[in-house]
Amino acid sequence: MAHYFKFHTLEEIKTACQQLGLSLQFVDDFSPLFCPVQVGPLRVGNSLCIQPMEGCDATLDGQPDELTFRRYRRFGAGGAKLIWGEAAAVVEEGRANPRQLVIQEATAAGLERLLRECRQAHRDVFGSDEDLLVGLQLTHSGRYSYRRPLIACHDPLLDPRTVIDRATGATVNASYPLLKDDYLYRLIDDYVAAAKLAYQIGFQFIDLKQCHRYLLNELLAARTRPGPFGGSYENRTRLARSILERIREEVPGLVLATRINLFDGIPYQAGPTADSPGQPCAWSAPVETAWGTNPQDPFAADLAEPLRWIGEMQQLGVALVNVSLGNPYASPHLLRPFEYPPPDGYQAPEHPLVGVDRHFRLAAVIQRTFPQLPIVGSGYSYLQEYLFHAGAANVQEGRITFVGVGRASLPMPDFALQLKQHGKLDRRRVCRTFSYCTALMRAKHNELGQFATGCPPFDAVYKPIWEQAKRKP
Repeated sequence: MAHYFKFHTLEEIKTACQQLGLSLQFVDDFSPLFCPVQVGPLRVGNSLCIQPMEGCDATLDGQPDELTFRRYRRFGAGGAKLIWGEAAAVVEEGRANPRQLVIQEATAAGLERLLRECRQAHRDVFGSDEDLLVGLQLTHSGRYSYRRPLIACHDPLLDPRTVIDRATGATVNASYPLLKDDYLYRLIDDYVAAAKLAYQIGFQFIDLKQCHRYLLNELLAARTRPGPFGGSYENRTRLARSILERIREEVPGLVLATRINLFDGIPYQAGPTADSPGQPCAWSAPVETAWGTNPQDPFAADLAEPLRWIGEMQQLGVALVNVSLGNPYASPHLLRPFEYPPPDGYQAPEHPLVGVDRHFRLAAVIQRTFPQLPIVGSGYSYLQEYLFHAGAANVQEGRITFVGVGRASLPMPDFALQLKQHGKLDRRRVCRTFSYCTALMRAKHNELGQFATGCPPFDAVYKPIWEQAKRKP
């Protein structure tokens, strides 16, 4: 296995970027991160964002549980002023795992407590939460729904991995049914009901999740689907557009946001030996089922449709966009460049700095195309203690509005406070991209069918959970 992160100084990482021909930039001045930002009618106190990191720790009926409350108290007390709440399924059958949050009347009291404790923790540390923005991500997991795959279109690259008989493990053939148009039309009501409930609970924004190959992302690429939700660009954006229009009309006080893939790419698989880099799956042109992807060269992004759709969403009232790449199950190196792969993954097929640079370059295109639209960038955690040197440079140069922190927020939810008070991070708690959190997300062999996820190396609460998860069923 190649070990890439051998950097002991900022100069060493700058040199590596130059040698790789990358455009990553770094500054020592973190002050650009601590300027207020306007998001719609709301003022946000800094440019630091907690990404929607799922804890897989809800109860079986979709209620937040004690580890969920703990995580959001820690986020609230940490100093980031944009807390992007994790995925909550709008219907039970759309959950990605049996411990994912669900937003419905039965879970409203628990979600209200989660929000209340998050904001109170912020007030306890900072005296006021007037400049704190907290939202909730609304999702349907589509082909990654845990009970059975709920697919919008057949995909020759993903179907062999995902459209399987859960009892036997056998791949299901092409006759596996697609979600019916009537079901998708009914989902509009489900999303609107969830948005209304989120607003009543007190969340200031909802995120219409369109990333990581969950249902709304899959529909964006559903060129082979027949009927009103597939084929043409207008049809492929129909469901998300209809949801946004209805929410804007029926919940006018709610800020609209979306986390959206800019580039899906194609699936990868493990190489022939344990130390071999991951390899792309077999493919043939044109690749018709990948959003933001050149159909003749699926290793290259094609931002024409993502740019068009983001522009249209801005006209529909979307005031905040969080950009991402790839598929956590099929191309994790695109989504979260890593040093150590997850147990069901593969060795990095490129230097992880190349993946970080891809995130930054594509996000910068979006931000510069829409300079008045706040954009949250991703892909930072691999940079470890140099994360915010890059983030501050990107904010300073107008390449991004918010620096989104995902995995790195689990061991150090107080990264904003560390930067503000000490001008640096606590090196003893810096995420090293060991992929323990992802390994826990993939572990299912307990009585709940899902282990809670966190950072076992740097958060003692998760060490016994990790020890249990390591024991084979």
